[in-house]
Amino acid sequence: MSDNPVVPERLIKLDEVIRRVGLGKSMIYRLISEGKFPAPYKLSPGASRWSERSVVAWIDEVKDGFEGKRRPFW
Repeated sequence: MSDNPVVPERLIKLDEVIRRVGLGKSMIYRLISEGKFPAPYKLSPGASRWSERSVVAWIDEVKDGFEGKRRPFW
């Protein structure tokens, strides 16, 4: 038996992404088009979901950039 059980990937809706990152829908999609934010998975023509892990990793990267540790947000 493993000490580190595999945790299934959680997919989150846009409303939760907006709440977590503090940006609006238009800014999120602009950053996606610029390759600066994780793209969603298209589950159907009207349903997109984001990987919770990738959103959390993006927040950590941007936070470090604001603190001068890595790179700026823009």
